[in-house]
Amino acid sequence: MPSLPQANEAVDAEKQPHAPDSSQSNSTHEDGLPTPRRYFAAAAVLAAIVLAVLDGAIANVALPTIAHTLDVSPAASIWVVTGYQMALVMSLLPAAAAGESFGYRRVFTTGVVVFTLASAFCMLSPSLPWLIVARFLQGLGGAAIMSQIAALLRFSYPQRLLGTAIGWNALVVALSSAAGPTIGAGILSVASWPWLFGVNIPVGIVVLLAARSLPQTPGSARKLDIVSVALNAGFFAPLVVGVDLLTTKPLAGIGLFALAVLSLIALVRREMPRKAPLIPLDLLRQGPFRISVIASMCCFAAQMVSYVALPFYLQHGLGQNAFMTGLYMTPWPLAVAFAAPMSGRLANKISTAWLCAAGGICLAIGLALSAVWPLQQSVLPLVFLTIICGLGFGFFQTPNNRNMLLSAPRERSGAAGGMQATARLVGQTMGAVIMALLFTLAPSDIAPRIGIGVGAFLGLAGGLVSTLRIGR
Repeated sequence: MPSLPQANEAVDAEKQPHAPDSSQSNSTHEDGLPTPRRYFAAAAVLAAIVLAVLDGAIANVALPTIAHTLDVSPAASIWVVTGYQMALVMSLLPAAAAGESFGYRRVFTTGVVVFTLASAFCMLSPSLPWLIVARFLQGLGGAAIMSQIAALLRFSYPQRLLGTAIGWNALVVALSSAAGPTIGAGILSVASWPWLFGVNIPVGIVVLLAARSLPQTPGSARKLDIVSVALNAGFFAPLVVGVDLLTTKPLAGIGLFALAVLSLIALVRREMPRKAPLIPLDLLRQGPFRISVIASMCCFAAQMVSYVALPFYLQHGLGQNAFMTGLYMTPWPLAVAFAAPMSGRLANKISTAWLCAAGGICLAIGLALSAVWPLQQSVLPLVFLTIICGLGFGFFQTPNNRNMLLSAPRERSGAAGGMQATARLVGQTMGAVIMALLFTLAPSDIAPRIGIGVGAFLGLAGGLVSTLRIGR
């Protein structure tokens, strides 16, 4: 989530014409919720963020253990991450549209129920295929949760306190990411991997109880286009699966690529004439918004490649156990938590394009050094290198997200937020798929280092793409 807007960008955004927002006609929605109800609503949203973010971080650390316990290859185990990310990517934009149609709280609560039940399914999965299905269901629930968070915060807090709410959101995301590897490693040191997903169940129950305090916003009465939803899924699902099959079954992979392209063409043609398209084509026509989306996908792909590669590198290449692996991965998100608010303050004085470029280059330097540094004698240098990566990512993420949202007119802020999350998840899915391909094409002992090197290239690309916004 973005932090407070850059002063000049905020002024430009306010100058853009926009249609009145009928959903805000109620004075309660304009002024936010009264206290203490507002605090319970914030607790529900923040706990839901913990639910989704912590689960992803824990699952990454557990991949080597899951692969060993279920007797599957490292490449196959990546689908525990890819299945979750693919479901998120496929359903995030439709879930955002459903929130506008049926009400944000209703869709949010449904997502929490689905996510919690799917966590129990993960816990009871007897094999990798069952676990992948359960993780896919978790992704559907996670999309329903994540797509509503920005709107729920907006209607829960008065306008003057909205920046504070978004700041708390960013802090919780960073701390959950930081705690995830350590919590996951700690659970694995005393229990088997199914308990990694069991911790979601009590958190989900708490969120459901607190969700009663969330604002009840009316739906827009705009019908959800089932054909567009199907075409959206028909683009993302074949794309992800096709990349995975490209090396082992090239004809099937090419066929799935063709299906993805045809689905995308049909979706764009169907949504092009609409005033509020499912895919925000109107926003993507704007240069600054489009550049921010591309840069976001590059840097999030770099992050996910590294998050998947580092556990295998530490455990298989450097002989670390699961607990130490979690500890060595923790400095990265902690550095992000430190850098993100600082970059928000600097954005008031420095161009966000330059901040994003510097952040992407810093991320690339940290990853490049991690890939080539001789760590066999001591793993300690990796701590400093991951801190560099975290600082770079933090200085990139906040200004880039802020620019993405403020590039859109006010009446399309929901679509901008949905596209922001979609860009993040597309990048993360790309990173997981890249590592699956590398594990298939390269020996398992060197594939992680190659992946970290690919991450360095992607981070550099994200930084350089951001420079295209200079002067715009």
